Amino acid sequence: MTTTYQDRPLGSAVHDDATEPFFAATAAGSLRIKVCISCRKPHWYPRALCPYCLGDTEWREATGKGGIYSVSVTRRAGPIPYAIAYVRLDEGVTMLSNIVDCDLDSLRIGQRVHVVFKPAEDKAMIPMFAPDQG
Repeated sequence: MTTTYQDRPLGSAVHDDATEPFFAATAAGSLRIKVCISCRKPHWYPRALCPYCLGDTEWREATGKGGIYSVSVTRRAGPIPYAIAYVRLDEGVTMLSNIVDCDLDSLRIGQRVHVVFKPAEDKAMIPMFAPDQG
C-alpha cells in the first residue's frame, strides 16, 4: 500500500511574547529549542523555567535532525491522510510533529528525519519532519 503525503491546511499558530522568538527563527528556516542556563539541559515544550532545576532558559539553535520515536498514519480523521510522530532530536528532546513529503506507509521507528517548514494559515512556518534520503 502507498499513501502519498499531501499538503493540508494548518491552523494558525499561537503567537505571544513567549513564542515570538521561536516563530521568528522558523520564518528564517531555523529550529530553536530551549536550554537551561544553569543545568544546560535542553527541553521541549519551551518554558520560561527549566523543568529539571527551575533555572532560567534561553533559545538555542537545534540541528533539526533526529529519528522517529513513534509514528501513526491517520487516514480517517479527515479527507487528507497524515502522519503524526514523536521525533527524538539529536539534542535529546522529543517533539510531537508531522512527517511530510514522503510515502506515509514507508515510515518506520528509528528512521532518520530532518526538519522542514510548512506554512500555517497565518503564514507562520511550522516545523515538521521529512525522511532523510538514502
